[in-house]
Amino acid sequence: MPNNMEGRGLTDREMLQLCLELEKGRVLSLSSTMVEASHKELRDIYRDCLDTACNNQYSLYEIMEQRGWYKTEKATTEQIGRVQALMQNNLHPDDHFSR
Repeated sequence: MPNNMEGRGLTDREMLQLCLELEKGRVLSLSSTMVEASHKELRDIYRDCLDTACNNQYSLYEIMEQRGWYKTEKATTEQIGRVQALMQNNLHPDDHFSR
């Protein structure tokens, strides 16, 4: 339900979209920071924060998707197969160089 009475403020959709974008940025920042941290306890703290941010991001996505504000296309079996093959190739890049 919109909350921008008399043209002021943001709609619920706009607020959720902003929160989602902020949380996506937080996930990227935390993951980058975590992989650069060399202190184990600090890495664990960043990992916990990253898990929380990922969960928050997904919750926001679910709310928006349920309200019809975030539409995604279902992947076909063929598309899934292509991504799986790509990921396998990227997980084992040395296989490509040893031939």
